[in-house]
Amino acid sequence: QVQLVESGGGLVQPGGSLRLSCAASRSIFSIYAMGWYRQAPGKPRERVAVISSGGQINYADSVLGRFTISRDNAKNTVYLQMNSLNPEDTAVYYCNGHGPYDYWGQGTQVTVSS
Repeated sequence: QVQLVESGGGLVQPGGSLRLSCAASRSIFSIYAMGWYRQAPGKPRERVAVISSGGQINYADSVLGRFTISRDNAKNTVYLQMNSLNPEDTAVYYCNGHGPYDYWGQGTQVTVSS
């Protein structure tokens, strides 16, 4: 079993930045793709960014050029740097580990509002 714990959410003004962190309870990045997903009220969960075990990265079109996913293998932590935030980015953001099993964090709220 692996626990994923997100942190770093909060309230930010439009145009601002936040960095989300996802700490895994043990080392899994060598065999798990790690991703960030988000779910806004009344909408389905959508994939935001994914980094494969081999380091390949993919972003949703809506965040391309604004968000950056990265990982620190030594710290078992995945990050999502979010810049130029707008109200449409408001959602609960979830960390996911996809591999032999599927793991999810509890989510962290991001609210973009003036």
